Amino acid sequence: MYAQKFNVHVVIQGETKPCPLEWLDQFCMRNFTNSVDFDDTLPVADGKIEASFRLTPERFAEGLAAWLTQHGKGRGQPVVVKVTKALSGNRQDCTHRL
Repeated sequence: MYAQKFNVHVVIQGETKPCPLEWLDQFCMRNFTNSVDFDDTLPVADGKIEASFRLTPERFAEGLAAWLTQHGKGRGQPVVVKVTKALSGNRQDCTHRL
């Protein structure tokens, strides 16, 4: 269990949906990303991950958007990733377009 919980949505060709667990699993494994930033993450369901405080929603959105676009998940279009983090009853939203 990690200290932060993120909701992760992808926008592909105008359609917003929770990021599939399979994509989150692949992205969060270091051998796919070669980035230490994503080591302390745990995908738990479609559109949901837990993460350490080392990772910001902005960095996660940026990295995931680039990875999904590079791997063709946007069907020829850039993938937009929206990450929401719960903060003591407040919400912090981050959207990253590639």
